[in-house]
Amino acid sequence: MSSWLIIVILSILLIVCISMLLLLYLDIRRITSQLKEINENFGTNELIRTNTHSRGLIRFIANINQLIHLFKQDQQRKQGREDALKQEITNLSHDLRTPLTSIKGFSELMEDSSLSDAEKKEFLAIIQKKIDRLTMMVDQFYELSQIESSDQKISIQQVSLNQLAVDTMLLFYHDFEKNKLQIEIDETAVSPILADEKAVYRIISNIVQNALRYAESYFTIRLIEEEEWIRLEAENDISASDDKTELHRIFDRSYRMDSSRTGGQLGLGLHIVRQLVIQLDGKIEADMEGNKFQIVVSFKKWV
Repeated sequence: MSSWLIIVILSILLIVCISMLLLLYLDIRRITSQLKEINENFGTNELIRTNTHSRGLIRFIANINQLIHLFKQDQQRKQGREDALKQEITNLSHDLRTPLTSIKGFSELMEDSSLSDAEKKEFLAIIQKKIDRLTMMVDQFYELSQIESSDQKISIQQVSLNQLAVDTMLLFYHDFEKNKLQIEIDETAVSPILADEKAVYRIISNIVQNALRYAESYFTIRLIEEEEWIRLEAENDISASDDKTELHRIFDRSYRMDSSRTGGQLGLGLHIVRQLVIQLDGKIEADMEGNKFQIVVSFKKWV
């Protein structure tokens, strides 16, 4: 009798084992089928689903789903970079074509024998201005390539932000006059900063040039001293049509707040500013309230 009981028990255990193996086999087939469908339609947000009670299989599926999620995120980032690159190429093509077309047009006009010396002189001045703009574009790309490849060496030293801000603003005095901008510099004395003087000059210079392109009536620079930081706040008014929803892209490469007001210039200025601030271990942010646009750069204080 005991032998029959053992046989029955073993038979039941065998049936249970076979059933579990069969269920596992069916689960694996369903998972394989779902994986095939996901591979064939990878643009969807589908993940693997299962009703299995196997803890090992559940962990395995969770890891596969995590891998699928990470891969899709990487694909989205890659697509975003490709779209950004296409936009940058479009912007660059437009920015280079505009001055080149002008240079070609005025060069052809110069061949007209009926032109007076005064007209020829005027056309030459326009051509030279366009060449200067092209040169500036090339210089900006060269500077950006140096910064992003870390070829540009940073020399950290004590820098007087007060004096450097005033000196840089004075270099653009005639540009401010031409644009009829009201200028204000807060000359409150602050502690020196820990930075590279050339990098800080470029930061201030690019912020000023951005204001010259977009400011409506005024431009202000203030220096604020905190416990560990010296903050440079640059503020100007902007057109009411400027969109705050685009503010998160303000430091992106080749982004322009208003392409109709750049005068054919690339949008590299603020991108270069951010890259330099990062190299100096500083902080940068932008804000917009109504028609007031503000850039705040925080430099480490010299201690």
